[in-house]
Amino acid sequence: MPWDLTLTDLPDLAWGAALLGTGGGGDPYLGKALAADSLAAAGGPVQFLDPEELPEDALVVTAAMMGAPTVVVEKLPNGKEAALALRALERHLGRPVTATMPAECGGMNSMVPLISAAQLGLPVVDADGMGRAFPELSMTTFGASGLPGSPMAIADEQGSVAVVDAGPDNRRLESLARALAVSMGASAWMALYPMSGADVRRTAVPRTVSTALELGRAVREARESHRDPFAALRETLPRTVYRHGTVVFSGKVVDVDRRTTDGFARGRAAIAADGTGSAEGACELVFQNENLLARIDGRTVAVVPDLVTVLHAESGQPVTTEALSFGQRVRVFVISAPDRLCTPEALAAFGPRAFGLDEDYRPATLVP
Repeated sequence: MPWDLTLTDLPDLAWGAALLGTGGGGDPYLGKALAADSLAAAGGPVQFLDPEELPEDALVVTAAMMGAPTVVVEKLPNGKEAALALRALERHLGRPVTATMPAECGGMNSMVPLISAAQLGLPVVDADGMGRAFPELSMTTFGASGLPGSPMAIADEQGSVAVVDAGPDNRRLESLARALAVSMGASAWMALYPMSGADVRRTAVPRTVSTALELGRAVREARESHRDPFAALRETLPRTVYRHGTVVFSGKVVDVDRRTTDGFARGRAAIAADGTGSAEGACELVFQNENLLARIDGRTVAVVPDLVTVLHAESGQPVTTEALSFGQRVRVFVISAPDRLCTPEALAAFGPRAFGLDEDYRPATLVP
């Protein structure tokens, strides 16, 4: 059944999307602010469609921002880029878009389709192509299932727009789009992965937007009633495609090595135990825009595609990789990946070795 997302829903959605974004997917504050402006200007809610409600021959186009998160906090968008890219892709395809959809979860990228949908009067599909965030546009369940990301349109805040078609080669598309994004100032906005309603049902991770909204609402209500927000997360996740989640480490950030290269924010963070959790010693995080791996005392406890996220110890607010800093007291919260992220084809596209990690994927042990 279709449902409406209103202005009052945005804080909960931004929180839940940032959680599922695993440290990436863009700045949730900026994403929320841009979406709020677009919904206010539209004077009404944005309608969401369940994947099962899409006509077989619907034309669905995903929307996302591409680039280094560290850049976006300084190079602000004008808010029209996503709609500009979508209209350019429509012209190239020669037919109107039925609905838009997030390419990934994230504080910004879950909001991008809302922005263009509100501006263009389109519905949004309650699904995405990652169930989390990944740094490369080829790293999607769409691509792992054989769908091409091409043709795609890419736009920047100056009004520049380009259409790129790499045929079925999504790695080549990533390379070309990344070069364009870097030339556009290391961040740009895209419309890509045009697909049918049947393709959405076959390849997308379903109901991730409503899940993000539910998670954000659960944590907010827990805080308002002075209950443990981390317990609220653990209680809510089994009702979703993610199934399980738990705190694996609590401590203080003691070191962050972060650099922006080739359009990515890459690095490591070290967290020292503070004595409030069961873990001893130190936790190391490895990230490329998103958190990829968590080690405790040298032992890997979670690795992609499982979701490794960092939350403020007191507020439970997600901490993006560009916002990690010395002295923060945090909890590392791990969430099990949806089944669609764990197929052999998916692991080949975005498992540990796709990032150059010398690890095989083993699901994190989150249930006693």
